[in-house]
Amino acid sequence: MTSMICAETASLPAADGQLRARLLTGGLARVLLSTFVTLTSFYVLLSVTPLYVRASGASTSGAGLATGSLLLSAVVAELVAPSLIRRYGGRMVLGLGAVLLGAPTLALLGSGQLVMVMAVSVLRGLGFGLTGVASGVLVAEVVPADRRGEGFGLDGIAASVPAIVALPGGVWLAEHAGYPVVIWIAAVTALCPLLALPGLPGLTRRPRDAGAAARQLRGALRDGGLRRPFLVFLAATMPAGIIASFLPLALAGSGNAASLGLLAQAVAATGSRWWAGRFGDRYGQARLLIPAAAAVAAGIAALIWVDSPAMMFAGLCVFGAGFGVLEGATFTLMIERVPSSSYGTVSALWNLAYDAGYGAGPILLSPAAGAIGYPACFAVTTLLACAALLPAGRDRAALRSAYLPPAVDVRPEQREVGGAEAVGGGGGLMPVRVDKVRRADLVEGLALVGGQGERRGA
Repeated sequence: MTSMICAETASLPAADGQLRARLLTGGLARVLLSTFVTLTSFYVLLSVTPLYVRASGASTSGAGLATGSLLLSAVVAELVAPSLIRRYGGRMVLGLGAVLLGAPTLALLGSGQLVMVMAVSVLRGLGFGLTGVASGVLVAEVVPADRRGEGFGLDGIAASVPAIVALPGGVWLAEHAGYPVVIWIAAVTALCPLLALPGLPGLTRRPRDAGAAARQLRGALRDGGLRRPFLVFLAATMPAGIIASFLPLALAGSGNAASLGLLAQAVAATGSRWWAGRFGDRYGQARLLIPAAAAVAAGIAALIWVDSPAMMFAGLCVFGAGFGVLEGATFTLMIERVPSSSYGTVSALWNLAYDAGYGAGPILLSPAAGAIGYPACFAVTTLLACAALLPAGRDRAALRSAYLPPAVDVRPEQREVGGAEAVGGGGGLMPVRVDKVRRADLVEGLALVGGQGERRGA
């Protein structure tokens, strides 16, 4: 199968009739393997940890704190990861992250007490955050520039498969094989990227960039064109973390219902993410934000009736579909709105939204979960999910105001918009290439104001 993919990716003709550069190289294969195994380690233990903590005598709030500490420490790692990568290179940061994600996990074999689990979760979270950002940078380095979008697409598939298999599989293994088996799998898979390090690019000496300071995370969040997709995705990841933490607890004693439900959610997210990429390339990613955010809220609302298998499965499928669309659409929008030199910052910012939301959701609801019950928790979560509609609506309104008449003379290869205000943003700290605006946001703006712009080709 791999040889078929290599042959195909090596022989696709470009627009000028010449063969395009080969996509699936040894370097990319190593990065994809690293993405797959690190996320397998992350997901296989994600929903098992709350069960393990509660089985060791902790309360429901303690179970939620274990998940929250994992993901909030990942946020800390993502804040420092861009600086570490500039200093030591993506390869070294990936190796450090793999060690932190895998080695401390073995301590869980000795104790399931809350203090031990939280300490291990903090270290694993640091490793997870570092590997996530480093993998994104390494993909950009090993993929040919003219096929970078396809490379990120393959990386997305490698990241989605563990969510489909390991997230529900971990719960199933814990119930049928015991917690030690899950712990060993999480530890070993996390350390596998160490075997791939020799074939990855080392530290790349980059020229000094006078505008780098303005494109750091704080500067990026001042830019409306990045802040709005960031907030949309953040509001969607909070319910995702709540589902991962509390669904197995809410369905305890219901056989394999939790495992099958999480599997349905992961499959729906993977399929919708792939579909959203194709749809967004043709019609613009921005128009996907509002319907996807609405689907996320509707799916969570169905979990109010979590005791009904039909409502539970339907809700998780709808939620997964909306979440998968937001995963792809928000990241693509953010990439399209910055120059290539800021891809690392965007990768860190997007991962920050993912892990901050995943961690904050369980922490916010853990104190109340035992008192008000899980259906009420999912009702509160629905309100949190609805918050994503606000920045999604503002982004759509910004595109209306960004409409440029077709008569405007624009030369994409020479000109840049002088700030984020051209796509409805704020302080102008993130210059946006006009060709990117015209290929996505401007086409969307034309459609929203009833213009006659042509649809984009596939």
